[in-house]
Amino acid sequence: MHLTPLRGVMQSSETASVSESRGASVSLLLLRYNVTSSGMSTSFPAFPPQDHDHCVCLNTALGRAKARCLEQGIKWTALREQVFLEVATSHKPVSAYDLIDVLAKSGKRVAPVSIYRILEVLQSAGLVHRLESRNAFFACMADHECAAHTITLVCEDCDRVIEAAAPDAYRAIAAATQATGFMIRRTVVEVSGLCDECARRRAATC
Repeated sequence: MHLTPLRGVMQSSETASVSESRGASVSLLLLRYNVTSSGMSTSFPAFPPQDHDHCVCLNTALGRAKARCLEQGIKWTALREQVFLEVATSHKPVSAYDLIDVLAKSGKRVAPVSIYRILEVLQSAGLVHRLESRNAFFACMADHECAAHTITLVCEDCDRVIEAAAPDAYRAIAAATQATGFMIRRTVVEVSGLCDECARRRAATC
């Protein structure tokens, strides 16, 4: 079922169940980004400047990912870490096949079913989210519960994605569906538009 109100997307979807293989080139990726474990964000960050130091975001996301997996008893394998880092490389969404291509360029051949299994594990831990409208994935850059009432904001110009807390939106959806007797199974809200930086850039060229 796909409902598309205005510029947003509310969808119900299923995730493929597949198998995973193990990798060994994570150290090179860590060196490439100078990644170390660090503290966790406790709020929803706004769109960062496009020239920001993304290592800070990556450090925070990696530290939170390792801590979350330890808390939940999820095995943190070398291949899972490499896939997570590739997803978290920027604030832009990537598809499973984008990940396969990146891994192949590093000499690692990973089957699509293995990539989807890893993404499923990362999603279940709340470390990666799916951008339903593009069938792509982005790293969670905010420390929140998996059941948090968030919406996804997608910039049409720079292609970056962030989450924003929107409990009122979910309450409105719940009220509307209850009035019709409709039972919600899953709610996803995606909003397409312009981040502040891209909006200002467009305004300056007018």
